[in-house]
Amino acid sequence: MVVNTFKNFFIKIFSGIFRTKRELKLGFYGPPNAGKTSLANRICKDFTGEEIGKVSKIPHETRTIQFKEKVQIDFKGKKMVFKIIDTPGITTKIDYEDFLKYKMSKKEAKIRAKEATQGVVDSIKWLDDMDVVVIVLDATENPYNQVNLTIIGNLAARKIPVLIVANKIDLRKASIKKIESAFPEYEVVGISARYGKNLEEFYESIFKLARKA
Repeated sequence: MVVNTFKNFFIKIFSGIFRTKRELKLGFYGPPNAGKTSLANRICKDFTGEEIGKVSKIPHETRTIQFKEKVQIDFKGKKMVFKIIDTPGITTKIDYEDFLKYKMSKKEAKIRAKEATQGVVDSIKWLDDMDVVVIVLDATENPYNQVNLTIIGNLAARKIPVLIVANKIDLRKASIKKIESAFPEYEVVGISARYGKNLEEFYESIFKLARKA
């Protein structure tokens, strides 16, 4: 009886340790140019000193899955370890002609369009590996569209914990309320990834959500 008591005690202790130190897969999803990579970069830079990827004004700058492992986030005395996964922007239409206005050659535009299309496919595939997902939306854009509904629908079907980030709140046309109205069943946090505004609330929400994973 005593042996079983000690055995159960140590099992409980060790399982608690490993559960605490488990690396949660945190994915960043959303439409192109919403600020997914900017937010992932800021988190990785703050806690590892390194960024995760390149950003630009050209749509679909991120066309492959990119990630950084063992990112330990320290927040208000608590620590959690994440695998930060930045995904290509999801869209329902990719046309190479859209890239020509960015002074790309026809050949370059076609290559980018092909890579971006594959990136969308990969993003959806990787959903099955996620523990927690952050959907990054541009707070200056209409949130109620087919792309966002597709992302939300895929996540709901998989029962993955979701946090919606309303990015670019530093811009005059930004509206967090529009995003909250479009997706009332989810928590929405307004931030500026560019200037690091309101990240405390973001981390608070991520820690709370991660406990459900």
